[in-house]
Amino acid sequence: MAKIKPGKHISKKDMITLKAAALFKTKGYAATSMRALAESVGVEAPSLYNHIGGKSELLQAICFKVAHIFNTYFDTTEKTGGNSVTKLENIIRFHIRMMLENFDEVYVANHEWKQLKEPYLSHFLIQRRAYEKRFVALVETGIRTHELKAVNPQVAVLTILSAVRGLEFWQNKKKISHQILEDDMTNHLLKGILN
Repeated sequence: MAKIKPGKHISKKDMITLKAAALFKTKGYAATSMRALAESVGVEAPSLYNHIGGKSELLQAICFKVAHIFNTYFDTTEKTGGNSVTKLENIIRFHIRMMLENFDEVYVANHEWKQLKEPYLSHFLIQRRAYEKRFVALVETGIRTHELKAVNPQVAVLTILSAVRGLEFWQNKKKISHQILEDDMTNHLLKGILN
């Protein structure tokens, strides 16, 4: 029986989680079996249970990891000096980089969160709504300080998040460098609300 080989700088559990994210993105959470996950890891299904409690534990790990990464970055950005526009630009760039560099996990957190079981579903939704409120508050601050146009802050945030999420349809279809994509998208998204 094959053993799970951890990657360079990654634990066995993290490797299993990354493989699960790829399968959940491709097949969907409901259609992904533990057998398919075991195959993708290169072991027999019972071996997986030495490292994880089950499929639902993997979905929780993916969703809450992504939420934690976004919240931590927002915390760090809020604590740094700079005006609202600089903070907003940094957050937009971070969202784009996450879509480009951690696509499978972000995709799963964006689409498969509905499959979380309680109480995890409620906790995830609370975090998601709180994050969006923080984003809206940042735009409101920019409007108050006249750095941003007097636009509806909820619409501005919805537009930004929807545009970045649109990268799901772009993945691997165009030969554009990640830096050009990040720069151009950020420029276009900010231009519409800069004062």
